[in-house]
Amino acid sequence: MIQNAPIPSDLRRWVSEHLVGVDQVADVSWPKAKSQVWRVSAGGRAAYVKLSPSALDYQREITGYQHAGRALDPGGAPRLLAANPALLAIMSSPQPGLVVRDLPLDPRDEQRVYELAGRALRRWHDASAPVTDRDREAIRASVAQQADEATACLDSAGHHLDAAQRALVRCVAEELPQLARQVPVVYRHGDFATRNWLWDSASGVLGLIDFEMAAHGLAAEEYTWLYGAVWVMRRDLKNAFFDGYGRPLTAEEDRLLHLLTTRLGVSYLHTGLVKKDTVLTDRGRLVLARMAHQDQ
Repeated sequence: MIQNAPIPSDLRRWVSEHLVGVDQVADVSWPKAKSQVWRVSAGGRAAYVKLSPSALDYQREITGYQHAGRALDPGGAPRLLAANPALLAIMSSPQPGLVVRDLPLDPRDEQRVYELAGRALRRWHDASAPVTDRDREAIRASVAQQADEATACLDSAGHHLDAAQRALVRCVAEELPQLARQVPVVYRHGDFATRNWLWDSASGVLGLIDFEMAAHGLAAEEYTWLYGAVWVMRRDLKNAFFDGYGRPLTAEEDRLLHLLTTRLGVSYLHTGLVKKDTVLTDRGRLVLARMAHQDQ
C-alpha cells in the first residue's frame, strides 16, 4: 500500500497496479495551481505520476511522449510507462539530471547546454508530422487572437508605456498576422524553457520533459521565453543554441520572435495591473523595456 500519499485514492490504486510495492510518495508539483505531479518509488524502482489538467493537455502529452521517443536521441526524454484516459493520469520513467533553470553553470557549460538544447529541438522539429488544414486554422486563429490581445492591452495599459513601447505594441497588432504566413510551421514542444531541460553532467545528456503543450505551431513561438528572459542579455547563449539547431533565424522569424515577445510582455503588464500582481507587472515592464531597447 502507498502510505501517507497526498494523491487521490483512485489514482493511488492505479499507481499500485503498475508499480507494485510503492513505499514512498513525494509531491513534486510546480508551484502553480494546475500542476499535480508525484514521484513514487518502490525499493530501487521509481516513476513520476502526473494528472493532466484537461483532456486536451492529456492527449497532447501522450502524443508528445510518442513523438519524443521517435525524434530524440536515446535518453533524451522520459519514457511513457502507463496512461489512464479516465483519470487523465500519466506515469513516466525518471529522467536523469537537474533542472537547468536552477543550476549555477559556468559560461562554457551553459553554452554547451544551450547547444545541446538547440540540437534536440532541431531533431524534434524535423520529425514533425504533416500539418493539417485544421492545424493551420488553429494557428491562424491563435495569431489573430494574439494580435487582438496586443491591441486590447494597449487600449487599457498604454498610458503605462513610453512612446517607443506603444509604437512597438502597435507593430504587434499590425505585423503579426502577415509575418506568421512567412515562417515555418512545425510540431512544437510548446513550453521550451529551461525549467523543462534536465542536464546530466555525468553523462553529458540534456533531457526534455513536460509535453502537455506540444502541438503544431510557428517554429519561432518556441523561442519566446528564451528570447525575452535570456537571449537579449546573453547573445553567446543564443549563438550556441542556433549552432546546435543548425541554422540561424531568418529575418522574418527574428522579427516575428521580437513581436511575439513584446506581446507576451504587454500581456504580463496588463494582467499584473488588473490583478494587482506586482510580480507580473514588473515582469511586463522589464520585457517591454528590453524589447524597445532591442528595437532601436
